[in-house]
Parts: sequence; C-alpha cells; structure tokens
Amino acid sequence: MITKEMITRINELARKKRADGLTAEETAEQKKLYAAYLASIRGQMKNMLDSIEFVDDPKTARLH
Repeated sequence: MITKEMITRINELARKKRADGLTAEETAEQKKLYAAYLASIRGQMKNMLDSIEFVDDPKTARLH
C-alpha cells in the first residue's frame, strides 16, 4: 500500500534528481519506491477490472 509519506518521498527524490542529481543510494530508493507505487496502481486496476460484472447475456444481446 502506498502511503502519503511514500508519495512525499517520491516527489522529494524527483525534485532532487532534476535539481542536483541523486546519489547511488537515492537512485536505488527511488527505483524501489517507483516499483512499489506501480505495483499498487496495477493491483488497484486489477481489482477494479475483476469486480466488473457483465449484466447482459452476450448470446441474447442485440445491437441497435
């Protein structure tokens, strides 16, 4: 799960990268945070798509 602190840290690292560059440790931290963020977004999308329920029977549905 992504927390506000994680989002804040992602933004801090992004600003620092643009302004001054990152150290090797900060680059590794940024990659780890980005991976966690993307995994969370993908999980949310998967849950949303998995919860979709089709109401019409495709065999009886007609195009108008």
